[in-house]
Amino acid sequence: MSHEIINPLRSREYGLKIAAEINRESEILAKELGRPVRVMNFCGTHEWTITHYGLRSLMSPSIELIPGPGCPVCITPGYYVDLLIDLSLDSYTVLTYGDAYKLPGTSGKKPRSLFQAASMGGRVKVVYSFTDAIKTAAEKPSEKFVFFAVGFETTMPATTLPMFYGKVPDNLFVLVTYRYTPPVMKYLLNNHPEVEIDGIIAPGHVSAIIGSESWRFLPEEFKIPVVVSGFEPVDVLTSIFLIVKMLSQGKPDLVNEYSRVVKPEGNTFVKKVIDKVHENADSYWRGIGVIPGSGVRLREPYRRLDILAQLGLEERIVEDKLPGCICDKVVLGLAKPFECPLFLKGCKPQQPYGPCMVSSEGACRIWAENT
Repeated sequence: MSHEIINPLRSREYGLKIAAEINRESEILAKELGRPVRVMNFCGTHEWTITHYGLRSLMSPSIELIPGPGCPVCITPGYYVDLLIDLSLDSYTVLTYGDAYKLPGTSGKKPRSLFQAASMGGRVKVVYSFTDAIKTAAEKPSEKFVFFAVGFETTMPATTLPMFYGKVPDNLFVLVTYRYTPPVMKYLLNNHPEVEIDGIIAPGHVSAIIGSESWRFLPEEFKIPVVVSGFEPVDVLTSIFLIVKMLSQGKPDLVNEYSRVVKPEGNTFVKKVIDKVHENADSYWRGIGVIPGSGVRLREPYRRLDILAQLGLEERIVEDKLPGCICDKVVLGLAKPFECPLFLKGCKPQQPYGPCMVSSEGACRIWAENT
């Protein structure tokens, strides 16, 4: 059974107290392990909380907090950006979230982003939601639009529900680049044991859709404690404490710290709709590789909305590691942002070179703006 945690009062005193408990427990564990206790936070928003509020400064050297793969923009293949750039310079208007506006395409592509394409006359518009995209396309029925659907399970309902209910105009197509999160954790643990993860803070907003039980495989298959966490500093500190406590007791389990939002089964209605609109697929993650069962594609009859189907194109895997960029290693917890030779040199928030500096959920962007 998953534990349900009632969060205590959010207070500075509580934060300092629980940090002291974390340090006390982790120092004992670190001596047994012969290295620091390593806790990975999956979500980019958790990394922002940790960095912005200086939670690492409360931790002793006996515990290490590692940013993980929770940035959907960072892992979106450059091939998609290349395609959208070309469409924007041809006969389509590309509608994109602001987070993906400066996402680079594959190495050598010019223009290298939708931002640069717009400066060269490409038709690109930043929108705040798929509803905004629908309204934009409906206002100009004689023109063609394509929406850049980037995200994890959290943002899938925003496009899936309008598709399901037939609310998408005929002149609006979608480039579906959604990725599922549990498969990448399995990939990381199976293929990169050198990361040495002792505990995982699972994404709260994603889990609100897929359910806390989606992470049950971590303690059962890998013997790693996992806590589904909220996003306030006290949520994150509580989650770290619970992980350290489970490690001390030698009883890895699944804990739903974010029970005020996340149910064990998730949002069952939305999950059913997602399954009716999409089918599961093996999908490529930028710089990492093809991860089984980690992506989706539209089923019939919704496939008519797919821009790839509209153009008669198939999914392609194009090598998209940018020279000098180590975003792929940062995403997998194999390197820290400052270890990249381009960090805050050739790659800055104002002029991002690599994908991890583009999004507000990218570890490099977060470290650049908050440290």
